[in-house]
Amino acid sequence: MDRNQATGLILFAAVILIYSIFFASGPELPPAEQEVASTEVASALPETQEIAADSNSSAMVDSLRFSKFGVLAALAQGEEQEAILETEELKITFSTKGAQIKQVELKEFKDWQMNPLLLLDEKSSQMSLVLDSRMGEMNLADFYFQPKLEKEETEEGTIHRLTFTAGTESGTIKQIFTLKEGEYLVNKTFEVQNFQGVFTGNSLNFSWEDQVKAHEKDLAESRRKSQVNYYLSSGSYENLGLSDDLEEASVAEPVKWIGFSQRFFTAGIIADSEFRAVNLSQSTPADSSVVRTMSAALAIPFENGKSSFSFYFGPDKYKTLKQVTEGFEENVDMGYFFVSWVNKYIVVHLFEFLEKYFSNYGIIIILIVFIIKLALSPLTYKSYIGMAKMRVIKPEIDELKEKYGEDPTKMQQEQMKLFSQLGVSPISGCLPLLLQMPFLFAMFFFFPNAIELRQESFLWAKDLSTYDEFIKLPFTIPFYGAHVSLFTLLMTVSQIIYTHFNNQLTTATGPMKNLGYIMPVMFMFILNSYPAGLSFYYFVSNVFTFGQQALIKLFVDDAKIREKVEQNKVKNVNKKKSKFQQRLEDAMKAAEANKKK
Repeated sequence: MDRNQATGLILFAAVILIYSIFFASGPELPPAEQEVASTEVASALPETQEIAADSNSSAMVDSLRFSKFGVLAALAQGEEQEAILETEELKITFSTKGAQIKQVELKEFKDWQMNPLLLLDEKSSQMSLVLDSRMGEMNLADFYFQPKLEKEETEEGTIHRLTFTAGTESGTIKQIFTLKEGEYLVNKTFEVQNFQGVFTGNSLNFSWEDQVKAHEKDLAESRRKSQVNYYLSSGSYENLGLSDDLEEASVAEPVKWIGFSQRFFTAGIIADSEFRAVNLSQSTPADSSVVRTMSAALAIPFENGKSSFSFYFGPDKYKTLKQVTEGFEENVDMGYFFVSWVNKYIVVHLFEFLEKYFSNYGIIIILIVFIIKLALSPLTYKSYIGMAKMRVIKPEIDELKEKYGEDPTKMQQEQMKLFSQLGVSPISGCLPLLLQMPFLFAMFFFFPNAIELRQESFLWAKDLSTYDEFIKLPFTIPFYGAHVSLFTLLMTVSQIIYTHFNNQLTTATGPMKNLGYIMPVMFMFILNSYPAGLSFYYFVSNVFTFGQQALIKLFVDDAKIREKVEQNKVKNVNKKKSKFQQRLEDAMKAAEANKKK
């Protein structure tokens, strides 16, 4: 019993005593009635104590609230409700307590179990916005706001606006969220009106921790494609890497945006000007329902009572991200710099064009192969002719091997002399193939990151963005997996057949000849767990290559090539060595001399 309860009890007993002495005039009650009266007094006593306790407790809470929040104490009272900002693409649920984002649903997409795709939810994602004040740090999550939803029709489209307002006689705090129909960018404005001398800082301290949920079937592939990305105001793209270990970074330079990037989706925060004092981290938990845990802490400029920034909640479509802000398209991995140009400037636009006319992505992949092969057919033709020339001069090369086989340096010198006389280049067949390699490697990056293929079926593949599980194995094969991907198997078989066919056109022998058979088998192990769309592309590409070479063969006569070679031999019989050839021979001689020493 505390002091207030004891005082109340003493006063109540004194009132009963005075009343019984001066005002009670009736006869003495019988024992039964005395018991009833005693019971009534006893029952009234706790009720009075409870009223006193509640009153005093409420007074103490109000006192504590005022000591913590000062003139903002009234904002810390209220009842939590929900408010929704919604378009055809996004549904964002807010709490009126702090105007906090509780949940973000991407309405156009489903997770791999066909449930609504929640990019964020209140259990896995927490954000906080803190301001410095004369009473200390103020977390907006402690304040209650009144929501107001508005819709505005403009020339650029429909804009949805959700305004949260919290105010007292001393001032007003507003948080305004705007979302344009057809977009995934949520603009936020934070305003403080009046409250003179209450808020003392010149920045908002924002923190965000997100346990990225697994939206795809293949957790391993999702983790390979999920990381914290950020872009410096100076124009440099950076990331925390793909390691499963804890990765942290304290960024000294101003930052333009931060992205919690998943395989097919990104949740990001974008500065109107810049973010400072940025600290980032990511780690991989043991929980298989979580891809990665990502966090960011940063300072947002707060000047003249106002601050603004944006959120992006949406798919990783290259052209969509490119329109958000500078460098934001880097959240889609298009590959290394020497192949990324193929994806950025050719494949992305080709995909977008074909999507307008075809809804089946298997057909689109076939058409992309056809268009690329057709565009590269001049290089394919030159490569075939180069290999054909090497094939028709094989007797001369074999003769040199018999004559100089024991002297590699002399052999190389005589070979170069022969090539010069016959007008044949040993790299004429390889160089056109080398020029086609960026397209081959570009697809290795494009298909695993192409959201267009997500949950799109073709033939037996239910989802072209992940592996086609044609046969599920009762055991796991090291470096291969516990399933058989039929598209990968078809790609491997077609590549082996192509290698066999190609070996008939070249002069490759020994280890180089066998290497062509080993590589497809190696890729079978590597690509077995890669997207079915990638394996299907390589399979179709091999089939088209067969057709191209068969067609070229119909128009290429080895006898005519041999005749051309003989003409070059006569023409170049007295031809002087080129400067390059002379330097190369001198270098070979010097190397041989050093070897003998």
